Amino acid sequence: MTTDSRANSSKSGGSGWTADRMADQRGRTFVVTGATSGLGLVTARELASHGGRVLLAVRDAARGEEVASSLRHAYPGAEVEVRRVDLLDLDSIRRAAEEIAREESVDVLVNNAGISMVEHAVTAQGAERHFAANHLGHFALTALLEPALRRSPAPRVVTVTSYMHEKGELDLDDVAWSRKYTPIAAYSASKLANAVFGVELARREESASSPITSVLAHPGYSNTPMQSKGTGLIGIAMRVSGMLFAQSQEMGALPQLFAATEPGLVGGSYIGPDGRGGRSGHPQPGQLSAAAQDPELGRRLWERSQQLTGIRWQSTDV
Repeated sequence: MTTDSRANSSKSGGSGWTADRMADQRGRTFVVTGATSGLGLVTARELASHGGRVLLAVRDAARGEEVASSLRHAYPGAEVEVRRVDLLDLDSIRRAAEEIAREESVDVLVNNAGISMVEHAVTAQGAERHFAANHLGHFALTALLEPALRRSPAPRVVTVTSYMHEKGELDLDDVAWSRKYTPIAAYSASKLANAVFGVELARREESASSPITSVLAHPGYSNTPMQSKGTGLIGIAMRVSGMLFAQSQEMGALPQLFAATEPGLVGGSYIGPDGRGGRSGHPQPGQLSAAAQDPELGRRLWERSQQLTGIRWQSTDV
């Protein structure tokens, strides 16, 4: 696994790639978290329209069924099903993983779901909510689905991070953020955790001679429902800025669609928009921050995540 994704990823990014260029996905099963709105919904829609079997891993099962029904109606013959999972609830994650693991195989897991700019709160595991939902929930789900992924001939895990990971700082001794808390700092830290996890997973899967390829993607600055979740003046500023300056969620979903379906990507690849500053545009390989590539931070995050979730990855412990 290399940490220079620009030099080792597929060269077809950065040339106006759109979902229309995606290969036929028939015979492949995709799990997409957070698939009822925003980037996850666009991702699920495009995968279903290209013949993929899509499992919507969502917290709101009723809303999930509405989305599944609409996709089946829009694309006759599409295989779209709902699996309920609350990424803040380890019992829910275990139940969902057990159900999904009964599948013959899972070809691609897209860790897309996330929360942003929420008020401070701590989970039963003692973790602040951004870190718990955006990172720990996906860490646990990926670990529990690893056997199903390994049954695929070409399994892949896509972890969705953000360019905000570049500003994030991880204090693994205070995952509850018991000291000074700001929503934007906590969100940025959780996105750094996503990036560190994706790279560390790639490193460990390669060391274990595993068939699983771990890649990362970020949507740039995209106008999604997440932009409306902030409160107070920050929330107002986010909504206005999103409407005026952000690209569409259809464009924002392209990097993770590319990461999920483009052949030839290597472990640790990082796909984002090709526009100025990586804020908008078409997918291309990019460069992660130094912190995201730090193997010692990766090791420490992995161990802390296992401790907090009670879930160990025996096959990739190195």
